[in-house]
Amino acid sequence: MPIDAILFDKDGTLFDFADTWGAFGRNMVLRLAQGDHGRAAQLGRAIGFDLEQVSYAKDSVVIAGTIDEIAEVLAPHLPNMPLSDLIDVLNVESASAPQAQAVPLVPFFKDLRQAGLKLGVATNDGEMPALRHLESVGIRDFFDFVAGYDSGHGYKPGPGQLLAFSAHVDVTPERVAMVGDSLHDLQAGRAAGMTTVAVLTGMAPAEVLAPWADVVLPDIGHIPDWLARI
Repeated sequence: MPIDAILFDKDGTLFDFADTWGAFGRNMVLRLAQGDHGRAAQLGRAIGFDLEQVSYAKDSVVIAGTIDEIAEVLAPHLPNMPLSDLIDVLNVESASAPQAQAVPLVPFFKDLRQAGLKLGVATNDGEMPALRHLESVGIRDFFDFVAGYDSGHGYKPGPGQLLAFSAHVDVTPERVAMVGDSLHDLQAGRAAGMTTVAVLTGMAPAEVLAPWADVVLPDIGHIPDWLARI
């Protein structure tokens, strides 16, 4: 069936995960530890982040979790910090994380828009950081819809964000492609009845994503060729 709309995950999909979120993890744990390197390393381990290697474990909560979920894991290690303050710190650090584009995004999205496609972003990051990230690389205006975990539609792997996008752009789910780098993205796409497109710019390998994907691509830059083949 033809694809009339595409919904993208953000982290690991529009932006290379390792290059972008390594800086977030380092800056966040050092800030929470008030510069105490040993304490920062301990906080990193709690969320599956190696401060020395600036890298994440494959099961890190940061990869597909929401800011609230990350905060819940960190909270027992920060008993003197109110949970709301911790969430605020995580949102601020997330919003300021420099974004490493998976491909040159402005020409990529310009071409998709010229092809007549409706476009959206559904992320388990917060809506405010997501908008900041899109604006920081000049692509915010290409999207008809942007939702974070806190936008009122739920979060992945639930299908709420995806169905809200489908309704917003008036395209049935069967004619929407959900593009993402994690099982959360693909499981949400399947639950919503959408075509699922996996990309390999996140932390999950092809063999993990393939059972949930209609197609596995190296990165989003291969989407136009894929669309031309279906």
